[in-house]
Parts: sequence; C-alpha cells; structure tokens
Amino acid sequence: MEELVNQGVTVIAYEKKGIKYGMTCAWATHCDYDSLLMLIGSQSDTGNSLEVGDIVGVSALASNQKEIANLLGSKHSKSCDKFTNVRIIKHETAIMIPNSKSNLVCEVIDIGHIIGEDKDHLVQLKVIKHYVNDALKFLSMSDLR
Repeated sequence: MEELVNQGVTVIAYEKKGIKYGMTCAWATHCDYDSLLMLIGSQSDTGNSLEVGDIVGVSALASNQKEIANLLGSKHSKSCDKFTNVRIIKHETAIMIPNSKSNLVCEVIDIGHIIGEDKDHLVQLKVIKHYVNDALKFLSMSDLR
C-alpha cells in the first residue's frame, strides 16, 4: 500500500510487578500541550498490562535508533526481557531510552478501546516531565522499511 501518512517511532515502556514492558508504537500524537494519545494493539502485553494511574516512559526515537525500534517491536514483553542489552533511564516505574529525540515521563489518565475486531487500546497520557534533544532528528516509520 502506498504510504499516505508518515509517523514518528515512539516507545512506551515501564516496569510493573518485576516485569519490564516495552514496545514500539506506530501511532502517538499530542492531543493537548501536556497530553498524548497512543494506539496500542490488543495483542500487546504492554498495552494489556497498562492501568489508569501507571507511570510510564515515552521515548520518541532519534534517527540513529532503528535497532532499538526493531528490538522493541519484536516479541512480547512477558516472553523475554527486551531490555537485556539496551541501556535505559528509569524514573520511578517509567523506562526511557537514552539519546532519544525526546523522553517523557507520563501518567496514564485514560484507556479507551477502539470498537472493531481487535479492540485496540487508545491510551491517553499526561506528561509529567520531558526532556528534548534539539540536536537530534526524529526516526520515522518510513525509515524502518
């Protein structure tokens, strides 16, 4: 299919009950100055384990972080520790990827479900803290092809 819209590559990650959850998310966007929306597939351990009130990390990957995008986009978090060979930054339960274009600590404020076959999770996040590296460029989904 012809590419009609290009998205950045965003990682959502957190630790809960001793398990590090993380995934590459193909769709994340601002919905206000201090909040984001992310669409997370219904098959995702990361999405299925999220609850309102959780503190999570969101990393908008930089153009040189394709390997991390592919690593976190494969397998499920409950089947392996995706972070074994990945440097991370932690803030409470939030996990972020160093040297990303931006890193955010967020609170999950709502989880909706998209009606359809899979009932994907529409997650609303409130940004608590953020760090931006203006010298870096965003990694785009089209860069992963």
